[in-house]
Amino acid sequence: MKCFLPVLSCLAVLGVVWAQRHVAVQEGPLYRTEGSHITIWCNVSGYQGPSEQNFQWSIYLPSAPEREVQIVSTVDSSFPYAIYTQRVRGGKIYVERVQGNSALLHITDLQARDAGEYECHTPNTDERYFGSYSAKMNLVVIPDTLQTTAMPQTLHKVEQDPLELTCEVATETFQHSHLSVAWLRQRGGEKPVEVISLSRDFVLHSSSEYAQRQSLGEVRLDKLGGATFRLTVFHLQPSDQGEFYCEAAEWIQDPDGSWYAMTRKRSEGTVVNVQPTDKEFTVRLETEKRLYTVGEPVEFRCILEAQNIPDRYFAVSWAFNSSLIASMGPNAVPILNSEFAHREARGQLKVAKDSDSVFVLKIYHLRQEDSGKYNCRVTEREKTVTGEFIDKESKRPKNIPIIVLPIKSSISVEVASNASVILEGENLHFSCSIRTAGRPQGRFSVIWQLVDRQSRRSNIMWLDRDGTVQPGAAYWERSSFGGIQMEQVQPNSFSLGIFNSRKEDEGQYECHVTEWVRAVDGEWQVIGERRASTPISITALEMGFAVTAISRTPGVTYSDSFDLQCIIKPHYPARVPVSVTWRFQPVGTVEFHDLVTFTRDGGVQWGDRSSSFRTRTAIEKAESSNNVRLSISRASDTEAGKYQCVAELWRRNYNNTWTRLAERTSNLLEIRVLQPVTKLQVSKSKRTLTLVENRPIQLNCSVKSQTSPNSHFAVLWYVHKPSDADGKLILKTTHSSAFEFGTYAEDEGLRPRLQFERHVSGGLFSLTVQRAEVSDSGSYYCHVEEWLLSPNYAWYKLAEEVSGRTEVTVKQPDSRLKLSQAQGNLSVLETQQVQLECVVLNRTSTASQLVVEWFVWKPNHPERETVALLSREATFHYGEQAAKNNLKGRLHLESPSSGVYRLFIQNVAVQDSGTYSCRVEEWLPSPSGVWYKRAEDTAGQMAVTVMRPDAALQVDTVVPNATVSEKAAFQLDCSIVSRSSQDSRFAVAWYSLRTRAGGERDGLGLGEQEEEGDEEEEEDPTERMALLSVGPDAVFGPEGSPWEGRLRFQRLSPLLYRLTVLQASPRDTGNYSCRVEEWLPSPQKEWYRLTEEESAPIGIRVLDTSSTLQSIICSNDALFYFVFFYPFPIFGILVITILLVRFKSRNSSKNSDGKNGVPLLWIKEPHLNYSPTCLEPPVLSIHPGAID
Repeated sequence: MKCFLPVLSCLAVLGVVWAQRHVAVQEGPLYRTEGSHITIWCNVSGYQGPSEQNFQWSIYLPSAPEREVQIVSTVDSSFPYAIYTQRVRGGKIYVERVQGNSALLHITDLQARDAGEYECHTPNTDERYFGSYSAKMNLVVIPDTLQTTAMPQTLHKVEQDPLELTCEVATETFQHSHLSVAWLRQRGGEKPVEVISLSRDFVLHSSSEYAQRQSLGEVRLDKLGGATFRLTVFHLQPSDQGEFYCEAAEWIQDPDGSWYAMTRKRSEGTVVNVQPTDKEFTVRLETEKRLYTVGEPVEFRCILEAQNIPDRYFAVSWAFNSSLIASMGPNAVPILNSEFAHREARGQLKVAKDSDSVFVLKIYHLRQEDSGKYNCRVTEREKTVTGEFIDKESKRPKNIPIIVLPIKSSISVEVASNASVILEGENLHFSCSIRTAGRPQGRFSVIWQLVDRQSRRSNIMWLDRDGTVQPGAAYWERSSFGGIQMEQVQPNSFSLGIFNSRKEDEGQYECHVTEWVRAVDGEWQVIGERRASTPISITALEMGFAVTAISRTPGVTYSDSFDLQCIIKPHYPARVPVSVTWRFQPVGTVEFHDLVTFTRDGGVQWGDRSSSFRTRTAIEKAESSNNVRLSISRASDTEAGKYQCVAELWRRNYNNTWTRLAERTSNLLEIRVLQPVTKLQVSKSKRTLTLVENRPIQLNCSVKSQTSPNSHFAVLWYVHKPSDADGKLILKTTHSSAFEFGTYAEDEGLRPRLQFERHVSGGLFSLTVQRAEVSDSGSYYCHVEEWLLSPNYAWYKLAEEVSGRTEVTVKQPDSRLKLSQAQGNLSVLETQQVQLECVVLNRTSTASQLVVEWFVWKPNHPERETVALLSREATFHYGEQAAKNNLKGRLHLESPSSGVYRLFIQNVAVQDSGTYSCRVEEWLPSPSGVWYKRAEDTAGQMAVTVMRPDAALQVDTVVPNATVSEKAAFQLDCSIVSRSSQDSRFAVAWYSLRTRAGGERDGLGLGEQEEEGDEEEEEDPTERMALLSVGPDAVFGPEGSPWEGRLRFQRLSPLLYRLTVLQASPRDTGNYSCRVEEWLPSPQKEWYRLTEEESAPIGIRVLDTSSTLQSIICSNDALFYFVFFYPFPIFGILVITILLVRFKSRNSSKNSDGKNGVPLLWIKEPHLNYSPTCLEPPVLSIHPGAID
């Protein structure tokens, strides 16, 4: 079962949907003893439906192996047969469900009649039956022959006495089995304890209570002979008291390899009473006192009270605060742990045995950490026969706590400083004085500490008891540069000096003094600590640090002077350096840049962008303060902007480096440098200019007045288009007469066509646009800037004005393109040629180029389609219509003179019909050389109709009726009187015309049938049935079923076709006709049907020979020979003559048929049918398969 469950789990994980149901049962045969409890497992897998399956158990008894006896079911309570019903209801037989697909059959009291073949069956829950639904196994029930016997008795023993018990175990089972034997001890209602056992594999084992004694040989199990097992306990203990009994089990190996205990038996018990000896003992712990001082000795005594101590074995262990100090076995050798072993090695501690009953722990020099609880534990041990010791009883007294007090100190500490409030950078001096009530007992260690505003404590410096000075981690670097110093001024006085103080040095300064004394063992120990403190407040240098900028002349004109003042507060001593920087933000910028700096060491440093200020700027710093004045002369617009003063406060560090403590920025001072008032005026007059392409555009810009005779002008020319929001720059001339072309000139290609001119008078500027184009139309204006030379010799723009606008319109030449509008109709026959003419009567320019396009409107197609196109470069292109109608090889273009274009369509077809016209585009070159379409026009329409030849097909309509005898042959001729063309081909078909209702009409004569012809046409009572058809390609159609095998086709001439029906029967009586279709080739070499004609009906009547003259003649021999035998030679000669005539006409027909290209149909072999017993004449016929 252990192997089977994982298999089921694996199949479940794989998710087999349509798995096969499989039922498995425990493998047999199983051998079980009577009266035992047996279980048999059963599993099912690969099923569908609910996860919980049902199980039904049955048995097949050896007496009736084919008969099923039902035992128990999980689904049906009435399932058991009568012989099992009582045991099932009584719970002696039941099914235990392990899982939804697994169950166990239980039989609690197995009987001999329960032997047999067991079957486990699972009812179907699947959609269909697929797999196995039951499994079987065999159960063999054997007698229980195991016997376990022992003599029941009661034994009284004394502690340490030996014990021996025996037990007889026997079995008579024929099957191969193993025995296991165990001795157990039970005391009252307690659970039995296994003393020792021998497993089925012959392995000895004991419970935890006896395992140590078994390993030491104190407990043994021996087998004497074949069935006797002896238990030996060499030294009884009081705990061994109780009932000892023997238990045996018989094991058998099942087919799956596992071992099963078939039966278990226990023997009668032996009651063993163990009288203990007097082994009791007591322990007490003693010491002199509970309160000690550091350095004093202490002794603990562990006293043992018991009988016969010398003859017994005791072990002692010492503990401090529940931690082991040392242990001592019966050999009185102490073993100490690592910490106390070191103290014992230095003579500070001793563990010893004073006598057999007294054990001593002595500490010669107590430490303060020795305070705590002390105790001892005494354990009695027993010596085994092998010389080893085993623990028995253990006892310990109550804990003894002691307290170790430190040595008292009588010192006091005072701290003083040179000041309580100082300015950052000043020096601090502290003194720490120690006072004692008497003579100092040892040495002092001093630690200077700082407690800041956040109550964080840090060590500044300390001096240990040996006189070594060491700085704290945070002050190590400052101390190395001499920024912090500590010394011992006197034996009881210590000083601390902090030089060049910082803000972070503010706080509570504390002197922490520790008094040390040397202990007896030479170790230093603390006997007292005192501390005192004093507060120090440090004012930061940057506190109140501020800077202000002022000026008395915020607005000046060119060449004036102005002063700027930078005032710094508060007033700092000379040792505190301040650097001052003047910064400048020019007008129209967003960034400041440094002009000049007064450094902290008194130097002057100019900025990177101060070159224009150096020659006209003076800077001065006051001696009594850090204020700085900036004076600027000959002001210009480059000095206009915002000024700002920046002051930096510096501190010198202990390592001679500098730290910037603070930076302050003053208010902004805006200095305005005003320019002269402008007098610039530009002409605002407006004008309109209209011209034709390729003419020049003349534009003027006039300056009426200017500010100074030395003024220079920059002129910017713009054009504004209606589609643009703003004007676009064409050309710019700077005040230094430099030219710059605008993006519009570059993009539109105006650069080579622009010409700028400045007149001698100096106030008039002209711009000419050569070879004007239509795209040059727009609103033109100029933008004038007046420039003057500043005091610093830099040109600046003083003013600007915009002129009036000139509206320019550039036109294209007027269109004069005109085409002939003549219209017409043209009808032609297929394969002829059509000429389409397109005439240009007038054009705009002789330099223009034309695009000619022919197109057509097809019937029932509203959209026009292009036939051909002649481009400006005289390249001929086919249109989409040419591809559709295969015109590419049939189009031809001619231009006999300028403006005349002719398009020829050769070998026209019906699909070429339509309304044709031409469209002409006239293209002109622009001034820039780019061609553009100036005009277009469409000519008159020409309606072209392509016709096919008129149908002239006629079939002979005068055909005589015929009467033939049964078994004779009749001929159906189809004669073509006229055709439409010599290139025609014909398709011929013969039909039988029958009335739809047979009865009376079959009995009518030909005349009667003709009289009723008109009435039949009105009612259309005829039914057409095809006999044979021959296509224009000389391909035969299938023969009609009534005439199959009796038809012969002949083409006697190109216009005469004959169909012969052989073996006529009365059923062939009726009307027949032939229908002819005329086919002609199109210009594209494709055949099409032009027309069709049908001949008049031919009446055929077939006589029945049963009562005719033929039967009378054939019945009389004399009459038969007279009629048929003698005329026969004459008839043969006539036949030979006819054949010769036919062969000659055949050759002449071949020659005539070769002219029109239609394949000829000729006779291969004439078939001559002759009957000497009837009146039928010889028949000469042509089979359809006998045609060349």
